[in-house]
Amino acid sequence: MATIKDVAKLAGVAVSTASYALNNIKKVSPATVKRVQDAARELNYQKNGLASDLKRTKTNTIALILKDLSGPYYSELIKGVQEVTMTNGFDLIACSSIGGEQSTAVKFLKEKRVDGAIILAQNITDEIIIESAREGFPIVVLDRNIDNEHIIQVEVDNMQGGYLATEHLIKMGHKEIAYISGPYNSHDNEMRFDGFQHALSEHDIRYQSRWKFAGDFTREGGYRATKMLIAQGNLPTAVFFANDEMALGGLQAFNENKISVPEDISIIGYDDIQLSEYISPSLTTIRQPKYEAGALAVHLIFQQLLLEKVERYYKLPTELVERKSVEKQY
Repeated sequence: MATIKDVAKLAGVAVSTASYALNNIKKVSPATVKRVQDAARELNYQKNGLASDLKRTKTNTIALILKDLSGPYYSELIKGVQEVTMTNGFDLIACSSIGGEQSTAVKFLKEKRVDGAIILAQNITDEIIIESAREGFPIVVLDRNIDNEHIIQVEVDNMQGGYLATEHLIKMGHKEIAYISGPYNSHDNEMRFDGFQHALSEHDIRYQSRWKFAGDFTREGGYRATKMLIAQGNLPTAVFFANDEMALGGLQAFNENKISVPEDISIIGYDDIQLSEYISPSLTTIRQPKYEAGALAVHLIFQQLLLEKVERYYKLPTELVERKSVEKQY
């Protein structure tokens, strides 16, 4: 592992000058800063925020980096991570990635302030994750594809989930099906939509672009998208919401417009958040293995810390949960 002495030697400067340059202390010229930074990149040097340029000691801490710490989706995931972490005598730090490159989460990654990291945050770039990953500092990414020898990928089979949801609606007699999507830059959403389209195609049902509206994986986003669907008239017989939170917003919009679920229109969600079982009507949905994904991610971190060989890619299946929000179409 390269040290700051190696960087200084390659850049042709004193160790103190290299330290100033890497810590943005304005005692050196821009040209020297560039030379030192180029040398650091060439050597793949990364400073340790706890003990710069000293032998890194274990922190017995794992970081879980999420885009947002709120919302019902994350509770089961955090539970899975937390239980396995505590069982192994480690601490867990949950960080929000709000702020992107300026966030505390990115600082934990770049400065190795933990022993390993699990990342479910699309606003942390692939480049930052790849720069941070190395032997001895395991990183597991959730629902994301990054091809790097030091990064492990754990992905839920969202294409299968999208297919299962749509196939269920079709088997219940629905041929006019709307899709309320998450953000267009979401890998999860893209895979669920691919599964939706594949099921339609397999049953010779034409995809109707006029019945696709974008939400943002929030209840408010689902409410707004459903209002637009209602406003254009000529409703389909069923709606596939790309997550449960948007389905809850959609249910509110239908209720406000005196459109009965499931008598007038059927709806299906995705995630199986706890609330989906208790609303009226209870929500038919796709269950994601949230707890299992978190627990597996931590197990993989510990295996790598013990220098055990692990696969670089894992895919977990989804499951259809039938409740009361879908009615057979005759």
